[in-house]
Amino acid sequence: MKQLTNDTKIALLMGGPGSEREVSLVSGKAVQQALQQAGFTQVTPVVVDEENPPIPPGTQLCYNMIHGTYGEDGGLQTYLEQLGIPYTGAGSAASRLCFDKILTKQVLVKAGVRTPRSEVIRAEEKPSFSTPLVIKPPCQGSSVGVEIVHEPGQLDAARAAVAQYGNELLVEEFIRGKELTVAILDGEPLPVVHICPRSGFYDMQNKYPSMYGGAGTDYICPADISREATHAVQQEALRAYKALGVQVYGRADVLLTDTGLPYVLEINTIPGMTGSSLFPKAAAAAGISYSDLCRRIAEISLNYPR
Repeated sequence: MKQLTNDTKIALLMGGPGSEREVSLVSGKAVQQALQQAGFTQVTPVVVDEENPPIPPGTQLCYNMIHGTYGEDGGLQTYLEQLGIPYTGAGSAASRLCFDKILTKQVLVKAGVRTPRSEVIRAEEKPSFSTPLVIKPPCQGSSVGVEIVHEPGQLDAARAAVAQYGNELLVEEFIRGKELTVAILDGEPLPVVHICPRSGFYDMQNKYPSMYGGAGTDYICPADISREATHAVQQEALRAYKALGVQVYGRADVLLTDTGLPYVLEINTIPGMTGSSLFPKAAAAAGISYSDLCRRIAEISLNYPR
């Protein structure tokens, strides 16, 4: 078993080519400070601007904080596996699967995980579902490009907006309920977070108002739901986590209806780690400090088979 020590050489990867680059840089800086506070003395920040970035010689662990494209879609994971360097988070296969919302949906349905009904259409096609409905680009993270269509008259504009990311669109039935998220650390669900956007839904603007100018979001953790509902939400999230083969840690987005039914939307394999991010909030509610959380992720990852 490999041991993590304070002089373990860690390359902290952040940035990347995707739409979540700026959030990744904030996450990376926060994790760097946390690892240094936890006693690690050999943490080297690496801002990634291209695929297959140079890794500092002697690196013993890559700490991946690149959200979305390249960092979360299996590309970086495959590169590091080829180099033989351990890295944090899910492996390449699970990363590719979870980043593609269409593939994720297929796996969840096959595994019997409750998830909204869906269909895949081309940009020029109309969905068979009646409004309200949700249209998403299949391979973007952090709610990027998501459109909620409340009325038929909004449909054409929504399709055009989502088509900017590709000609294949994922359409889901609209589930009305509480927006929840479940952080899972090494197979153990943490306290549920209730997400309460001050306007609209939990998009990039409301997630990161200081960066994108949204109204912001309030968070309740542990969520204001019953013990029975909490258990149901955590177990459905864990079923999704296992079905998709996620390793080390991840965060499942779940909608809870008024009748108590949890619907899993997706799993984030490199969840945000900024000061306002949800995984650290859930960990704190479980008594895990931010620096300890970052250390645990590193410790667990170092010994995961790839």
